[in-house]
Amino acid sequence: MLDELKTANKVVGIKQFRKAMAAGKVRKVFLAADADPLLTEPIAEQCRTQEIEVISVPTMRQLGAACGIPVNAAVAAIL
Repeated sequence: MLDELKTANKVVGIKQFRKAMAAGKVRKVFLAADADPLLTEPIAEQCRTQEIEVISVPTMRQLGAACGIPVNAAVAAIL
């Protein structure tokens, strides 16, 4: 599941996610379960509304590592 993030065309982070979502480019979203719900719940709701698959990742650290970045990540999206 997370292996897909290593090679896919993706965006990482809330700002980049919002830009990609506004452009209609998002196909799948990964949300870190330990991220602040005030940040992730609106994203999850927007994805439900637009019928975009949401996958929960246990930690922000795991999500960041899966994306190949040296910092934690709350959200990543495959374009």
